[in-house]
Amino acid sequence: MILRDFGPDVFNAQSSDIDGLTRLQVWDGAESGRCLRAYTCHSGAVRDACWTPCGRHLLTGSFDNSAVITDVETGQQVVKLNNQFKVMCVVLHPSNPDVFLCGGYSSVVKAWDSRSCKVVNMYKAGIQQTLDILFLRGGVDFITSTDCVSRDSADRTLVAWDYQTTAKVSNQIYHERYTCPSLALHPLEESFVAQTNGNYMAVFSSQQPYRMNKRRRYEGHKVEGYAVQCEFSLDGTILASGSSTGSAHFYDCHNARLLHTLHAHSQPCLCVSQHPVLPATAATCDWAGEIKVWH
Repeated sequence: MILRDFGPDVFNAQSSDIDGLTRLQVWDGAESGRCLRAYTCHSGAVRDACWTPCGRHLLTGSFDNSAVITDVETGQQVVKLNNQFKVMCVVLHPSNPDVFLCGGYSSVVKAWDSRSCKVVNMYKAGIQQTLDILFLRGGVDFITSTDCVSRDSADRTLVAWDYQTTAKVSNQIYHERYTCPSLALHPLEESFVAQTNGNYMAVFSSQQPYRMNKRRRYEGHKVEGYAVQCEFSLDGTILASGSSTGSAHFYDCHNARLLHTLHAHSQPCLCVSQHPVLPATAATCDWAGEIKVWH
C-alpha cells in the first residue's frame, strides 16, 4: 500500500484484492477519517496513483498492465490505456498534465497523451524494471530509478533523461551497489533524494551533472527490500521516510539529523505523507494495508 498526495481534505490509497476486486479508495484525512469512495477501475493490484492538478481526476497504474484516469465524482473511467507491462509508477508532466509517464516491468518507459490516447515518447533503458520516476523542475529532464545493478557498480541505477528528445542525459549518477525504490524532489532547492536499499537516503543536485552530496545522507531507518517511500514537507525543512521496522522517521533536511521516530506499525511502514496545511500531522501506511493519521 502507498499513500499519495495527502491534501488538505482527502488522500488516496491503493488497496488490492478486497472481496475478489481491486479497489482504489479515497479517504477523508482531515475530519472523519472515513472512506469516502472506492473505485474498481483495475483488475490487478494498483501500484501507484496521483491526483491531477484540477483535483477531479486520479491517475492510477496497475499490475493489470493498464493506466487509468478516473473521475472521482462520478467514478467513471475517463481514459484507460494498455501499457503491455505491469505498471509500477505513474507521474504527470509538471507543466503539461495531459501527458504522463508510465514505468514498470519493462525495458522502456512510455509517455502517453491522455487526449489522443497515444504514446508520444518512449525511453529505452535496456533494463528489466523501472522502480520510480521523478520529473525535475520544469519538466525538461526526469530521473528514473531502475533495478539494474552490476557486479562492480550501479552505473544505471539512476538515469537522467531529456524528456523531449528521449536521449539519456546521464547514467553515471549513482555508483553504489544498491537499488533505489523511491525518489523525491525538494520543493524549493535544486536537489532530490533517492531512497536506497543501503538503509539510507542519498541527496543529489537536480541540475547537471546531478552529483551526489557525499557529505550528507539520511540514516536511521531500514529498507531491506521493501518499496519504502520518502517525502519532503511542503516547506522543504523535513524529510520523512518509512521503515521496514514499522517506524516513521523525520529528518532535518539541511543537516540530515534525525528529529523524531514514530513507532507507527507492527508491519513494515511503506509510506509517510505529511499534511501540507495542518502542522505536525502525517499519514502512514503499512505492508498489511493499515492506514493511520497522526497528530
